[in-house]
Amino acid sequence: MVRSIGLPKETKDGERRVALEPSAVASAIAAGFEVRVEQSAGLGAGFDDASYASLGAKIVPTADEVWSSDLVVKVKEPQESEYKFFRDGLILFDYLHLAAEPKLAKALQDSGVEAYAFETLTYPAGLPLLAPMSEIAGRAAAIVGAYYLAAGSGTLLGGAAGVQPARVVVVGLGVAGTLAARGARGMDAEVTGVDIDLHRLYQAHMEGTVTATLASSETAIAEAVATADLVVGAALVTGAKAPHLVKRDHIASMRPGSVVVDLAIDQGGCIETSKPTSLSHPTYIESGVIHYCVTNVPGQYPRTASRALSAAVAPRLLDLARDVNSERLVGALNVSQGKLVHPAVAKALSA
Repeated sequence: MVRSIGLPKETKDGERRVALEPSAVASAIAAGFEVRVEQSAGLGAGFDDASYASLGAKIVPTADEVWSSDLVVKVKEPQESEYKFFRDGLILFDYLHLAAEPKLAKALQDSGVEAYAFETLTYPAGLPLLAPMSEIAGRAAAIVGAYYLAAGSGTLLGGAAGVQPARVVVVGLGVAGTLAARGARGMDAEVTGVDIDLHRLYQAHMEGTVTATLASSETAIAEAVATADLVVGAALVTGAKAPHLVKRDHIASMRPGSVVVDLAIDQGGCIETSKPTSLSHPTYIESGVIHYCVTNVPGQYPRTASRALSAAVAPRLLDLARDVNSERLVGALNVSQGKLVHPAVAKALSA
């Protein structure tokens, strides 16, 4: 039975989000749960300790006190420094991305934590706890892509009179990809959307989100990437490792100073040359191409991201606290009683 809920301060590099804003904490307290908030947990997102304490939360000075709660809710996957807090019966609710985190998966299994992931929850439809952050990441992709393209090849996305605009290729037109495409179009770039779903491509074209569409295939992607100034990777398979749709030789064919933004990096990345980076050190260069592969892109917009995430998470958090078997949590359970129980995650980690 859950009596207490813990809200720790995030420890991932550059991460300033918090999983619950004060109003969400107030809802949990009104529902009869004790909520422990680690000191300054919400400060990076603009929520001071007083804003939580005034609503009845217990402000605690150490992470240990927060992690001793029955249920811990946070934003990003636990870092290695937090593994020591794992224990049998602890309920954890956050972004896990275990397909790309085998060490974390093993630590959760070995310790007996009941681990629920935001990104695999599918109630009532789609991926409702992933979508808010995908939206922010997609919007950010156009911004950071434009910034690093200026620093690299010196190209302006929208071009100028007598100069053609930059060419942007977005691979995967889910929430993140669609918002990235829309952002690039908003800066007057030429945008090609790539997806396996023909209806999605039709819709994006009719809405003006892209200027051209391509049905996904290795040949089509190779041709589009070769002439692209900016490539945004946004292809995702729920719970599984992202497929490498953009190959190493595709990246090598790009003009030096071009840019890659891989929004699927949390799940291993959909671009073969991608490797995780941090907000402190966001880029590296391979084959002359600037790679931006930050694993917590929305963390650089903590106020907006925290409020959007909290609104989505708060109702499901109460469902979890009241009944771990609630139908409203379908798909969320990843690790239980020492076993990987989500099929896609188990398959990815056994490969």
